[in-house]
Amino acid sequence: QVQLVESGGGLVQPGGSLRLSCAASGSISEVYRMGWYRQGPGKQRELVARVSSGGRTAYADSVKGRFSISRDNAKNTVYLQMNSLKPEDTAVYFCNADLRTIAAFRYDAWGQGTQVTVSS
Repeated sequence: QVQLVESGGGLVQPGGSLRLSCAASGSISEVYRMGWYRQGPGKQRELVARVSSGGRTAYADSVKGRFSISRDNAKNTVYLQMNSLKPEDTAVYFCNADLRTIAAFRYDAWGQGTQVTVSS
């Protein structure tokens, strides 16, 4: 069984910063792409940022220059540093990992989500 556990969400004022973390654990053989998605009130889930196992990154246009994704392959952990936060960044943030289990199953795993609220 595989688990993705997120942490670091919370309430922050506009212009502030937060750092999200997501650790994958369990019967994992290899972790490929890792990423962060978000779902705002009344909106569809959207990609925020992703990083390949080799470190190649991609970002949504709305967060370029403000957010930074990184990963620690030894810890199967992905981070999202969010700076200059705006009220429109308010959403539930979900961690995602494309991985292979020890039993050789490959699938997309999701975390339970962490709330980020940007408000004064």
